[in-house]
Amino acid sequence: MSTVSANGVTLGVESFGDADAPLVLLAGGTTMLSWPDALCERLAAGGRRVVRYDLRDSGESTTADPEAPAYTLRDLASDAAALAQALGGGPAHLAGIGVGGMVAQVAALDHPQAFSALTLAGTRAVAPGPPDDDLPDHDAATMSRLFAHPMPDWTDREAVAEFAAAGAAILGDDPGAARTTAARVWDRTPGTAPPVQLANQLGMVFSALDCAPRWRERLPGIAIPALVVHGRRDPFFPVGNAEAIAREIPGARLLVLEDAATAIPDTSAAEVAGAMLALGTGRS
Repeated sequence: MSTVSANGVTLGVESFGDADAPLVLLAGGTTMLSWPDALCERLAAGGRRVVRYDLRDSGESTTADPEAPAYTLRDLASDAAALAQALGGGPAHLAGIGVGGMVAQVAALDHPQAFSALTLAGTRAVAPGPPDDDLPDHDAATMSRLFAHPMPDWTDREAVAEFAAAGAAILGDDPGAARTTAARVWDRTPGTAPPVQLANQLGMVFSALDCAPRWRERLPGIAIPALVVHGRRDPFFPVGNAEAIAREIPGARLLVLEDAATAIPDTSAAEVAGAMLALGTGRS
């Protein structure tokens, strides 16, 4: 792992594959570990240079004050464009997952020259908060169970990992994989202060961001090949959110993972990597 200076901040990055291959830039949601190793390795094996990175206030990237972020979603989008330029090799295939998918949508709209293709995973076309009337909201019963689960002692690595596993079980994801990822995130988080751990483990900082102006109405202006990936069983952002994005981006392909919830499981890595590698080639 290393860091790159872009757009006036430091961003933590990790690379897979040949440095001279076409670039696939993966925006974490929030840390780079939201993108599973198995998927990164499949993309690299397919002849791509894969770079996953941490958003601000997470991982190896610049951490300031997660309780009062002095940046907006559009600043994070500018980070993605600046990072793609700093890494070199021409326009990048940009992919975002979760909140990283929101960043990726805005980046593709605000900085079209920086990107050659777009993949959006497990996300929606409106900012954190209430969705539009035609979009499904979080599943109420699932949210009630999540919020009933007490926060862990953020200084206790095992407690944090167990908290993540319990949350994954509620969401329909793999508790074992979530436990392992949370422990890895904890190990690379720059402190155990609750706001810093929340920013890394749960991304709570992003609910406080200024996400204006709206970008959903601009989606028809995206002119690069696009892939929308979503778990059929996702209760956090139900699949109707992905269907709306795929309708509104011209020519977008929708890939629904029938047995997935909020995370991309390793068992789906080959399917997702294949769809990403085919993007823009005319294959399906």
